[in-house]
Amino acid sequence: MEKIEIPVTRLPGNEDIPLPRYITGQAAGMDIFAAVRGEETIFAGERKVIPSGIAIALPEGFEAEIRPRSGLAVRYGVTVINSPGTIDADYRGEILILLINHGQEPFVVKRSDRIAQMVVHRVCRVAWSLCDGLDCTQRGVGGLGHTG
Repeated sequence: MEKIEIPVTRLPGNEDIPLPRYITGQAAGMDIFAAVRGEETIFAGERKVIPSGIAIALPEGFEAEIRPRSGLAVRYGVTVINSPGTIDADYRGEILILLINHGQEPFVVKRSDRIAQMVVHRVCRVAWSLCDGLDCTQRGVGGLGHTG
């Protein structure tokens, strides 16, 4: 499996927040931890920006996706509202997690709670080639629900 080294910094006052990490040996996503001061309550239907306390410097040609944690989604209805969120290679600010509570009860975020996961990917740049028509496929223009 390919490994890359990515510079990361803890922002001041967040020395106690764990760095993103893989919880199991074959996990694709690294858990990200909340850097809230004390506790933050997200009421039913509410969304909140939760700080991670870290900033990263992705190499050119990579992006990081911020995804929900399935456990939070199934147990509490809490998810990442802009899922997946994208961290671009030229962004150097704090990673912020945009959570929404789709559940029926208030959800409390505590310092160092695992709130999301991050997956790092290679990206490519697209060069469009304008044409008069596209090649035919078996599916063709069959859209949403076309297979039943």
